[in-house]
Order: sequence, then structure tokens, then C-alpha cells
Amino acid sequence: MSTIHVTTSVNGDEVEFLCDSRETLLDALRDRVGLTGAKEGCGTGDCGACSVTLDGRLVCACLVLAAEAQGRQIGTVEGIAPDGETLHPLQRKFIEHAALQCGICTPGILVAAKALLERNPDPTETEVRYWLAGNLCRCTGYDKIVRAVLDAAAEMREDA
Repeated sequence: MSTIHVTTSVNGDEVEFLCDSRETLLDALRDRVGLTGAKEGCGTGDCGACSVTLDGRLVCACLVLAAEAQGRQIGTVEGIAPDGETLHPLQRKFIEHAALQCGICTPGILVAAKALLERNPDPTETEVRYWLAGNLCRCTGYDKIVRAVLDAAAEMREDA
């Protein structure tokens, strides 16, 4: 195995790290960069707990090699809050609607929901459910999550 030097942008900040040629982006984000929001739920891309954006596209970080991040833009749950202190409307609405419990799936769902709202600021309930279908939650069910996303979308449209 060879060691690879990667320079990338994570949540708008330039980041450099060394990784193994077979290391996943998820492992590099957690172990090399120190961003532990994305979780490994399955390691096979089935649960969505490791969802991040790569050049604006929603991906499962457990299925992407860290070396593939070279020169690209990565967005993680840690970058959702606009200034790192004020909660994003999605974060606030998840709290207000009690749409989170154990926290394993929440980061991936927040990243996926943000990606949806960036593409479609006025989604229907069906569109939200379809978009979040790749994110599994074993604790809350999905109704509170969907309501939180729809409520955040409405607030974001009002603020725009």
C-alpha cells in the first residue's frame, strides 16, 4: 500500500492529510481531519450515516476513497451552521420537532436534507421522503424528520 498526500477543501477550509491508498473518505475525515460527525453505520453505502457532499453531490463517504477528494470540495455536518455558532434552520427544526434521538443517523440526514434544499427549496413531502430514502433511522421513524425538513424549507424560503 502506498501513502497519498491529499489537499482538499472541507467546509470551505483547505485541508491536507496523508492517507493509505485504500482508505475511505469517511475514515480520513474522522481519523485524519478530526471531523467525527459522519458516522459509519454499515460500511456498504446502505444506511446514509456517513453522508457528505463532494463537489455539491451527495455521497456516502464510506464508498469514496480518500484519495478521490484531491482538489475537491467536501461538505460535512460540521459545516452546516453558517458561522459555526448559529444553528442552521434544519438543525433548529430537528430540535423543535424532536426529529433526532441517538445521533447516529442525524448528521447524514442533515447533510442530505441540506443538499435537497439547495437543489429544491420548496420540496413536497413525497420529494423529501424520496430524497432521504438512502438515510436509515432506527429510533425516530421518519415523520418527525420529514416535518422538520419541510418546516425548515418554509422558513428558509421566508428568509430568502
